[in-house]
Amino acid sequence: MVLTESTMLKLATKAPNFKLSDVVSGDIISLSTFDKKKALLVMFICCHCPFVKHVQLELAKIGKDYVPKDVGIVAISSNNIESHPDDAPDKLKEMASELGFNFPYCFDPTQEVAKSYTAACTPDFFLFDADFKLVYRGQLDDSRPGNEKPVTGNDLRAALDTVLAGKNIGEEQKPSVGCNIKWKEGNEPYYFG
Repeated sequence: MVLTESTMLKLATKAPNFKLSDVVSGDIISLSTFDKKKALLVMFICCHCPFVKHVQLELAKIGKDYVPKDVGIVAISSNNIESHPDDAPDKLKEMASELGFNFPYCFDPTQEVAKSYTAACTPDFFLFDADFKLVYRGQLDDSRPGNEKPVTGNDLRAALDTVLAGKNIGEEQKPSVGCNIKWKEGNEPYYFG
């Protein structure tokens, strides 16, 4: 595990399009899936990472709390499944079922979607407004495995509430931190490492 911070992609960046299969339903998910939503949350997560395991119940709660508020949410796993078979699509499907995710969970086999979002770690969060412009790319909250702080989702929830209220989130945002995305050999993006 390499402890990695999110890249803090420039605010107002337009969400890159993608076309990935939901591991649960088999449906093809793309940006157009979320047209007319009040916001879109793109989360890069996986099964094996201790940082994701630490917050996975809160991620499921965020889905239950915000999907009914017309927020689009999609989780994406981009890890190399040759080196990390615990993150293969069948394992992602098990995770989604066990946690009761009410949003699509997609597998990014080429890792191109992770690169287009400059995703660097799991978990990594990107929140876009109704026009698919980036308004937040930061941490879920201050909790980390072993630091004894409760998992609340405070930072991400505040960002969601602010964008839903039509207000400006502000530029002071703490980066997410977690395990590095497990890149295929020779596929590491320019912004990594």
